[in-house]
Amino acid sequence: MAGTGRQLEGRIVDLILEQGLRAGSPLPAEPMLVSTLGVSRNSVREALRALHTLGIVEIRHGYGTFVGRAPLTAVTPGLLFRTRLSVRDDPGALADLVQVRELLELGLIEEVAERVDEELLRTLDASVETMRSGELADADRRFHEALYAPVGNELATQLIGLFWEIYHQVATELSSPPVDRGKVADSHRRIVEALRAHDGPKARRLLRYHFDDLRERVTRMVGTPQESGAE
Repeated sequence: MAGTGRQLEGRIVDLILEQGLRAGSPLPAEPMLVSTLGVSRNSVREALRALHTLGIVEIRHGYGTFVGRAPLTAVTPGLLFRTRLSVRDDPGALADLVQVRELLELGLIEEVAERVDEELLRTLDASVETMRSGELADADRRFHEALYAPVGNELATQLIGLFWEIYHQVATELSSPPVDRGKVADSHRRIVEALRAHDGPKARRLLRYHFDDLRERVTRMVGTPQESGAE
C-alpha cells in the first residue's frame, strides 16, 4: 500500500509538470484527478495530503488545492530526526552537518566579497553588534541569512539556513561549552572587514577559521541537555 501511495504521489507530480502548472496554480478538481488517475477519491486525498506535507501542493480548505513552492523547510523534520538519532549514539555525527554547511559557505564567500555593498555591510555590522550584547543565536542567524543574499542562489542560501537550524536544534540537546560572545562577535567582525575590503581570499580564510572553532566546539559536546550558543 505504501508503495502504491508513493506511485500515486509521483503521478500527481508528473501531472503538474506535464500540464505546465506553476506555483500558485490550481490543480484540477478532485473528480477530474480521480478520473484522470483512475483511482479512488480516498486515494487521491491521501496522496494530496502527503504532497501537502512536502510543500508540493497547498490545500486551501474551501478554495481547492494549488501547486506549492516546496520549500526546503519541508524536509527539516526528517533531517532533524535523522541527525538526532545519529547524535544519540555518536555526538560527533553533528560534525557531518557542520561540514556540509562549511563547504557551501566557503564556496560562496569569495563571490560575496565581489558583490558586497554598503547596505549589506550595515546589516552585517548590526548583527555583529547584537552578538556582543543581545540575543546571540538570533544575531548569528540573521548574519548568515544576509551574508549570501548577493549571490542570488536561493537553493544554496536555503540549504545554509536549513543546516544552521538543524545544528542549533540538535546542539540544544547536547552539553555545550560556555560561549565566549566576544570571541564569536570578533570572528564575524573580521569576516565583515575582509568583505568591506573586497578581499575574497581573506574572507574565505577567516571563514575557515570560524568553522575550525565550530568543529572544535562540536567535538567537546556530550550527551546531556544544555543551552547552546551561536556559531
